[in-house]
Amino acid sequence: MKILVTGSAGFIAGYLVEELLKAGHTVVGIDNYSKYGPVEKSYDHDPNYHFTEGDVKDTDLMKELAADCDQVIAIAAMIGGITYFHTYAYDLLAENERIMASTFDAAIWANKNHHLKKINVLSSSMVYESTSLYPSPEGEQLKCPPPLSTYGFQKLATEYFAKGAWEQYKLPYTIIRPFNCVGTGEQRAKNEKVIMSGNVKLAMSHVVPDLIQKVYKGQDPLHILGSGNQIRHYTYGGDLARGIRLCVESDKAVNEDFNLSTPVSTTVKELAEMIWKKLKGDKEFSFVSDDPFEYDVQKRVPSVAKAKEVLGFEADTSLSDTLDIVIPWVTDQIDLGNI
Repeated sequence: MKILVTGSAGFIAGYLVEELLKAGHTVVGIDNYSKYGPVEKSYDHDPNYHFTEGDVKDTDLMKELAADCDQVIAIAAMIGGITYFHTYAYDLLAENERIMASTFDAAIWANKNHHLKKINVLSSSMVYESTSLYPSPEGEQLKCPPPLSTYGFQKLATEYFAKGAWEQYKLPYTIIRPFNCVGTGEQRAKNEKVIMSGNVKLAMSHVVPDLIQKVYKGQDPLHILGSGNQIRHYTYGGDLARGIRLCVESDKAVNEDFNLSTPVSTTVKELAEMIWKKLKGDKEFSFVSDDPFEYDVQKRVPSVAKAKEVLGFEADTSLSDTLDIVIPWVTDQIDLGNI
């Protein structure tokens, strides 16, 4: 299968493109390097990977790339951690709508005029930002109040792009909702606003690399945003990539939506203690709470039953094993000055 991946130089795509290539697919990638600048990926010279440096908002270019593809995976977006989507509340909404409209325009055209079969849209767990139902099953995003953050609201809008394109143009789709992807490959964004947490600059405003950075640099007591009781489901990037591949390959995924996540709940405090122990051994753990951000959702717990039943997908890499992969990478990047 030939698959167009937008945002192919990004964090999640780094795992996904490798997964698709290993499964025997041909991948066409597009990225404008707007977040990190030019980056090298392990698959850059794979003969089945064809990269174009360009802007997804260039609809003519997107049509050219999509014309010869079987499916599109729409990942490209302005995206970052909690400080990022508080800092760029308007830009996230406006830019991501432009990106999504161009992607769908090209996919609709390629489906009508060529052999494109489906678009796969990466949404977000933030569509459940306002829910009070846990675990949150697929469909709950249509019943709970809409997200309060512009980031969450825009991610919900991506799902409505899929809904509208199917209803009007019969473009098949799959909606994919990752939960708290954790892995290697993230660096400081070029336009990331500098935020201090105690005496340490936040790296990417994602909780795992930032906590690793603060512990590695010797912060004691450790500064945690909010109470530390926030519940998340930290999902390894390799598991997530496998789940996305299954969404692409399975006929059962057509016109369906899936939560892709580990089933294990972890509080931020529990995460911090795990990182502390791996870096500091038996040294007593201590922390203080910094003021939380406005849209720091206190609880995100997905139902993962549908992905298991329909796709046979389970995210089975433990958080401990994930940290054993991520901690050395982050500390090396700190030593190299990339974070």
